Amino acid sequence: MSQAKQLVITHNLSEESLQQIKEVAPDWSIHCGKDPESWESKIEDASVIVGWKKELKKLNFSQPTSLEWLQTWSAGVDYLPLQEMDQGGITVTSANGVHAYPISETIFALMLGLTRKIHSYVRNQQTKTWENEGLKLEIHGKTIGVIGVGAIGEETAKIAKAFGMNVLGLRHSGKENEYVDTMYKTDQLQEMLPACDYVVVTLPLTRETHQLFNKDAFQAMKDTAFFINIGRGEIVKESDLIDALTSGQIAGAGLDVFEKEPLDDDSPLWEMDEVIITPHTAGATEHYQERVIQDIFIPNLKKYIEGEKPTINVVDYAKGY
Repeated sequence: MSQAKQLVITHNLSEESLQQIKEVAPDWSIHCGKDPESWESKIEDASVIVGWKKELKKLNFSQPTSLEWLQTWSAGVDYLPLQEMDQGGITVTSANGVHAYPISETIFALMLGLTRKIHSYVRNQQTKTWENEGLKLEIHGKTIGVIGVGAIGEETAKIAKAFGMNVLGLRHSGKENEYVDTMYKTDQLQEMLPACDYVVVTLPLTRETHQLFNKDAFQAMKDTAFFINIGRGEIVKESDLIDALTSGQIAGAGLDVFEKEPLDDDSPLWEMDEVIITPHTAGATEHYQERVIQDIFIPNLKKYIEGEKPTINVVDYAKGY
């Protein structure tokens, strides 16, 4: 009798999600829990792992192991040992798409907050200050530049159309999208930026996107433009962003991600009136688990059990996402 396949899940799951997995893989041995004690002794024999934790670093991914497939709990995969996993022939699937609703909502919360000065009024509320704050801007009819038109970027573009916005998009392929009025390719960034009232970064971190937003990019933007980053902190050269904000090169920023997290206490960004900071929480949602498990993992698991490779959100090692 062959030994049961091992599945390790490094997160707590609801009883409903766990039962759905068991129904798909009734003969598997499943080890699930946030506490590493629930699964750490099993990772050497696991064929499939859901979620990345530091305890997995002990595995030699470049050599043949039991592990054939890793499902991440995040959309970004830049923190994984991708080169070694590629060498070991391991399939990686991401949680791309899970964040489209919560992150697009956060993007517009930041855009509207900066436009309608909500952050200023929240501060005033703490001191019972009745002050107009020079409120005058509105978002309708403005131009938004969505830098990275994937699942999040597309949902952002879709919402932007409800505000009557002119939507510019940038994607590696340059492929058109129904919600984007004009699409640009990556090498056209400098051409695109001067037209934008809002620049929204939804890109993954790769060699090509590292510090894509630097002094040159901020100088190309309007001095009335707002910059929103919910992608990865390292896509931005933070010192150049601080200089652009300090000098008035751009009007303000909504930032969920930073070069170093948590953001250092002595960062000037904390004290800037024209900046809204959220602590890498843009993707948080009440529906996160069910979307990862039901929309991505279980359909892929069914294929895997049938002897096929997963097809949803498979990471392209050449692209890095």
